[in-house]
Amino acid sequence: MTALRLRPYRPEDEAASIDLWHRSWQQAYPQIDFAARLEWWRARWRKDLVPKASIVVAEQDGVPTGFVTIDGEGYLDQLVVDPAHWGSDAARLLLDEAKRLSPSGVTLLVNKDNARAIRFYERNGFAHAGDDLNPTSGRPVLKMIWRA
Repeated sequence: MTALRLRPYRPEDEAASIDLWHRSWQQAYPQIDFAARLEWWRARWRKDLVPKASIVVAEQDGVPTGFVTIDGEGYLDQLVVDPAHWGSDAARLLLDEAKRLSPSGVTLLVNKDNARAIRFYERNGFAHAGDDLNPTSGRPVLKMIWRA
């Protein structure tokens, strides 16, 4: 097994990226049917993320294992890692890359009931910066911020 490698997103990564999103969110929230949201997500991916954000893919042995999206304002919309790689260095390496791409700061929204993700962000230098609601789901979220 080779080391994890980061590289820029390529158009041919779309199917694998959407599959990673689906599997990771389904694992985190098994009570929600994310398969029913795939067409919505594919449209959002194509319209809102690919044209407006830098996307970095983590891969191992040529297989994508995660990705991060960060826009020009420093907003991290998605940090996704294949559940089979949870606990590896993949999320930290992707987050470090997002920080490198946005050295003036990174903001994100994380579901308030996602304690695992909140602990991860706290361990990686993020501070709580307020409460909000996810504009799509209406779920309570925590705004978090990192400054160099």
